Amino acid sequence: MKALVKALLRITLLLILLAVVTVAALIWDGQRQLKAPLSISEVERVSIARGDRFATVIAQMQANGVFSSARQGHYLLLWSRITEENRRIKAGEFDLAPGATPLDALEMFIEGRSVLSELRLPEGWKFSQAFTLIASHEDLEHTLPDDIAPDELMRRIGHAGQHPEGRFFPDTYRFTKGMSDVELLRHAAKLMTQTLEAEWQARAPDLPYASANEALTMASIVEKETGAAVERSRIAGVFLRRLKVGMLLQTDPTVIYGIGDAFDGNLRRVDLERDTPYNSYTRKGLPPTPICLPGRAAIHAALHPEDDGSVFFVARGDGTHQFSKTLAEHNAAVSKFQLRGR
Repeated sequence: MKALVKALLRITLLLILLAVVTVAALIWDGQRQLKAPLSISEVERVSIARGDRFATVIAQMQANGVFSSARQGHYLLLWSRITEENRRIKAGEFDLAPGATPLDALEMFIEGRSVLSELRLPEGWKFSQAFTLIASHEDLEHTLPDDIAPDELMRRIGHAGQHPEGRFFPDTYRFTKGMSDVELLRHAAKLMTQTLEAEWQARAPDLPYASANEALTMASIVEKETGAAVERSRIAGVFLRRLKVGMLLQTDPTVIYGIGDAFDGNLRRVDLERDTPYNSYTRKGLPPTPICLPGRAAIHAALHPEDDGSVFFVARGDGTHQFSKTLAEHNAAVSKFQLRGR
């Protein structure tokens, strides 16, 4: 009986020892595999969609020959589950460089160091142009219908009751593939709000604006009228002086905006005489909304106008303008720069 007990004890000890050796071997092999380079000789892109299980990502990497052995993938999945880092994986497009290890890849997925898509909203674009670009961008998730009403769009991004024109900051936006159109618009609207508030707080004294919204509208006019960046504050000064003395703004871009899609590129006298809410030749004051997406420089100019006494300006034909303080000076400039050769 004692011999049997001793035999069983020896077997048990051997089994425990074997288990310890096996576990130690697995740990050693696992560490070696997780720190060994992946089987890639050039940059390999790994796509992780929102909601993907990490096991699915591993299987796809395995199918694409990313791992040097099947064990590499198994160990990576096991390690991610033990550490619960499989729950922290972020969606995106990730580029793995030659020499990267499975642990490098896991760290990249967790930190969200994905390849960023890009979308540029230029200064001076109308919102309709910006929305068309957003709606056609292949890397965005499209949740808004192409024919969505402006008021419904603004409601969905948290700006109910606000007109969309001028409310989105023109900039180059970099984002993770799969971001929704609503998220991008919310971010662009937030950036415009923050920019306008910051510029409004630092504005020059004694400006004839009732609110920051009016300054934004003026900035949009400055944006459309300016061919040379150095003239922004000077043009803003002209329009503000006109506002102060009750003159009509008489700026063509507002008329064109009021015509809308019917504008064929040729502004005629009849257009200047046809009344719309945006016709600054027939109505005093600012138009009811901005007419484009103004950049920060235009907003700054609208809030820091140059006080040189000019009330008129006319295009020279080279992107700059001739500024005048009197009607006589202006008529002479028009004759020189606009009527010559006719």
